[in-house]
Amino acid sequence: MLREWSILAACALFVEPLAVRAVEFKDQITGDATAGWEIRNGPADSWSVKDGVLHCHGAERWGGWLGTVRNYTDFVIELEYKLGPGGNSGVFLRTPKEGHPSAVSFEIQILDNTAEKHKSLKPAQYCGSIYKIVAADKDATKPVGEWNRMRIMADADHIVVWLNGERVVDATGKSAPEILNRSREGAIGLQNHRSEVSFRNIRIADLAEDRARRTRWWQEARFGMFIHWGPVSLKGTEIGWSRAGERRGTGGGKGTIPVEVYDNLYREFNPTEFNAKEWVQIAKDAGMKYMVFTTKHHDGFCEFDSKLTDYKITNSPFKRDVVAELSAACHEAGMPIGFYYSPPDWHHPHYRTENHNRYVEYMHGQIRELLSNYGKIAILWFDGLGGTSTDWNSTTLFEEVFRLQPDIIVNNRAGLAADHDTPEQQVGKFQNNRLWESCITIGRQWAWKPDDEMKSLKDCIQTLVRCAGGDGNLLFNVGPMPTGEIEPRQVERLREMGQWLGKHGESIYGTRGGPFMPGAWGGSTRKGNRIYLHVFNWPAEGDTITLPPIRKKLTGTAVLTGGTAEVKQNDEGLTITVSASDRREIDTIIAIDLDGPAGDIPPLATGLGSLAAHKKANASNVFQKHWLLGPEQAFDDNESTRWATDAGTKQAWLEVDLGKPTTIGRAVINEAFNRVRAFELQYEDGEQWRTFASGTTIGENKPITFDPVTVRRVRLNITQAVDGPTIWEFQLFAPSK
Repeated sequence: MLREWSILAACALFVEPLAVRAVEFKDQITGDATAGWEIRNGPADSWSVKDGVLHCHGAERWGGWLGTVRNYTDFVIELEYKLGPGGNSGVFLRTPKEGHPSAVSFEIQILDNTAEKHKSLKPAQYCGSIYKIVAADKDATKPVGEWNRMRIMADADHIVVWLNGERVVDATGKSAPEILNRSREGAIGLQNHRSEVSFRNIRIADLAEDRARRTRWWQEARFGMFIHWGPVSLKGTEIGWSRAGERRGTGGGKGTIPVEVYDNLYREFNPTEFNAKEWVQIAKDAGMKYMVFTTKHHDGFCEFDSKLTDYKITNSPFKRDVVAELSAACHEAGMPIGFYYSPPDWHHPHYRTENHNRYVEYMHGQIRELLSNYGKIAILWFDGLGGTSTDWNSTTLFEEVFRLQPDIIVNNRAGLAADHDTPEQQVGKFQNNRLWESCITIGRQWAWKPDDEMKSLKDCIQTLVRCAGGDGNLLFNVGPMPTGEIEPRQVERLREMGQWLGKHGESIYGTRGGPFMPGAWGGSTRKGNRIYLHVFNWPAEGDTITLPPIRKKLTGTAVLTGGTAEVKQNDEGLTITVSASDRREIDTIIAIDLDGPAGDIPPLATGLGSLAAHKKANASNVFQKHWLLGPEQAFDDNESTRWATDAGTKQAWLEVDLGKPTTIGRAVINEAFNRVRAFELQYEDGEQWRTFASGTTIGENKPITFDPVTVRRVRLNITQAVDGPTIWEFQLFAPSK
């Protein structure tokens, strides 16, 4: 049951926001001078400053623009402007020095909308619009000759314009794809469009600097605990998705547990062994530096004492507020706590109906409860299932989020890019220009499942290392049992990870990914003047791997996992040799010290010479036709991506076109989950496929040697599998010399 009076009261605070967020604004006009601005492509005498007012005197023809000396990516600019009759100007965003600003970047139009000469303009050419991209949805201008207040926020692909206190544009790359084609970084500018215009009270807040400040601790932490838990643990099925009811907003599909059963599981839920301090200690023992807990999943059940619904933990036999106890335990232990919250809610009667706005009010009210009642909250982790910012009124929501918790970190699943990306159930690709965090389960299911297939210690450690090496974080999920305890098997695995990190954490915590980009061989991290090489796989023949050259001199090396290494440097690259006795099954870590900061070295690709790398690929089946799991993922020289097939698939083929006849004599196949029981390697011969090698199981990094063949198209034909085959990487090589 929902409590309508509470919803309305809670949402009274979500009326038009007056401040973007608690960030530092810097004034751009001091007395009779502009600080850090320069004239671009226009006459020097067309701009002047007097008594804190910037005047544009116009020009007989295109008069260029006044721009900031420095570039910006994400920012808020506030200003006031005043036009004369027929006036025309604009604010340029992220404008490079080359190209017309309104064509290569963004112009927020400033215009006398009432002028007769402007009557026939197109909608996206009037005041407040993103010029020729998104039209302002209302005319909020004041009469000519009066001062107008304008505020513009540019945050990744999200652009919002307020005019005289009214939001007139709220657009993203999803709602306006042209935004994605424009410049991502550049100067902020004021246009001289042959009109007299005055500006004052110009202030800029750098959101990129604020994001770096807020997220620094998180990026250094690298490793966090994700927890999915609820009454569904009584059934051992997946949280939310096993509910058989309608999944509004997903396009269909139903779970296995009848709605009347699923929605009443909370009446039996009494996890008397729940101990928040034990959970926190397990996370600390694992070497995890923060925790994120599911306060409400897609099934709508609340693990906190919300005043806006009766469908909550405090109405179960347990009666205790889990979020309150876990938050308190985290605060006491100095463990940052974050909240997962699902905007989709298949239990709520108004969600994705004609009364959806009432659900949005409910959602906003619950977010306010979570960020007001449980102390400092470090992370807000949305899971919007592809919903847009309009679906959740996210612009308004984020205003309130940052008002209540100015230092919070927010992910990208509420229709806005926000602070970081969230690859799911796979390691993200190397990305050092935007934060990311892979969320991955310790088993096969997010919620607890009896006898779930759990990842090996090797898989766990290498997953963490691949994340750090790609310059991302790992949010590693556990699913507590119905008793409230984390399953002993999971606890043991987590503590094994903690023991490994106790020895080798210096190569993970506080590092950045690179400079050598991840590959089949492993990955690298860096900190100060040191590079940490994490080698998982050595060549099938020999003890040496070769990496690209770097513009720093080596000053020392050490094998942190024990033993010795021979590292040679020349103009061709680095060669690293470690004897078989000194290699470790999970990870061989070689520290390389340099004569300068490792962070100065640009990212370097590290392919291992596969002739099939980045070639055109095809497959008989792709898991749910998902592009992230397509055949090309098995030929991208990146073992953190994979080709996957639908559940229940017992036969499948994976094919690559080498582009021209090529002689091969070796292959290496890296399979996930060990499902293949019989396979053939084949090449195309006219209209037939001829087998040149075969085997039974594949597993991790299986080397296959065969008589040399000259081929163009090669196929891995899986003739028998226990379930849908999945291949991390399929590599082909020239014959051994």
